[in-house]
Amino acid sequence: MAANVAWFDRDQVLLSRYRTGVSIHSHTNRSKENLEFVERVLESHPLCRAFLRGQGAKAGRTGLAMQLSRGYWTPPLCPRSAYELEKNQIEQRLDMRALVSLSDHDGIEAPLLLQVVKGIEPPISVEWTVPFQDAKFHLGVHNLPAERAQEWMDELRACTAAATTERVCDMLRTLHAMPGVLVVFNHPLWNLYRLPEAKFDQEVEDFLALNNHCLHAFELNGLRRWEENRRVAALASRWQQILVSGGDRHGCEPNANLNLTNAESFDEWVHELRVERASQLLFMPQYDDSLFVRCYQTFLDAIREYPEHPDGTVQWDQRTFHPGRNGEVQPLSAIWREVPPVLRAILGVARLAETTHLLTTLRHYGSRPARIMPELTGQEEGA
Repeated sequence: MAANVAWFDRDQVLLSRYRTGVSIHSHTNRSKENLEFVERVLESHPLCRAFLRGQGAKAGRTGLAMQLSRGYWTPPLCPRSAYELEKNQIEQRLDMRALVSLSDHDGIEAPLLLQVVKGIEPPISVEWTVPFQDAKFHLGVHNLPAERAQEWMDELRACTAAATTERVCDMLRTLHAMPGVLVVFNHPLWNLYRLPEAKFDQEVEDFLALNNHCLHAFELNGLRRWEENRRVAALASRWQQILVSGGDRHGCEPNANLNLTNAESFDEWVHELRVERASQLLFMPQYDDSLFVRCYQTFLDAIREYPEHPDGTVQWDQRTFHPGRNGEVQPLSAIWREVPPVLRAILGVARLAETTHLLTTLRHYGSRPARIMPELTGQEEGA
């Protein structure tokens, strides 16, 4: 079982050994991204906290209470634009054949839409939210059988909606029994739902004790810090698992890590991982930038205007959804007459970064160049 990690800026000789680049785990505007984290961010800043309190005070007069846990935003790129962004990075920067698997949260609409486009044959993939005991984990389920993909998606949704430990384990056994399907434990050590640390660690161990034999790889995530990815590598070594890339792109920056292979199809690459247990990861230069700046850039991508957006969602509030007065989830643009002044001011200040040298100045602040990053525990690094 071999998982090697290479870096674009220092391992150029390695690239000549491979013909194909693989991009997995990236999102399109068909992905519903929960707004609950926004509330946590707003609560951490005095001005934003005052905005929240003001909205709470208005609820009694307007009948519209803020319920961010029921709201969501959608990434800016449509399925074809997201696919081409990933494909172009591989073809133009690596001069390789591209295999791209888009995996939106709990939905397969994007790859199904792309299947009708001539010359594009993406695998049917999804990032499945898996409730387990008191935790929730995200699994990348790639390459579902196309002829029954919607049926399988319905099964996954039903399992999420009425999850029990037995049902989750049974579903994973079923997926594992299909030789062409790849099940990846995405960002396994990201405590996304803020459980107490000891509790979360125990949930991970319990989940793996029951299901590790049905998982095919652990993800090194392109939007998580290297220190966390090192701990994932140690976890994978302890559970005798292989590592795989996963960019987790939500904005307009292509995935910061990829896999390299000589496979000519996604099926062949899945066989390479599942049966041969071989994986060659490649981290791209953008991973070396400050994570804060990269996340800030994703935020700017989300709130930017797109005058020629194929779905007509030009403004950010057309891509952000919240329950209306009748409880039905609608675009914010259909709920309010105009963006509240405080929120407009906050977004205006945020957008200044695109008209100044702020992002350029910050881009390398706090960066960790690949050549000095500590090695992965229990895994090989470099060519």
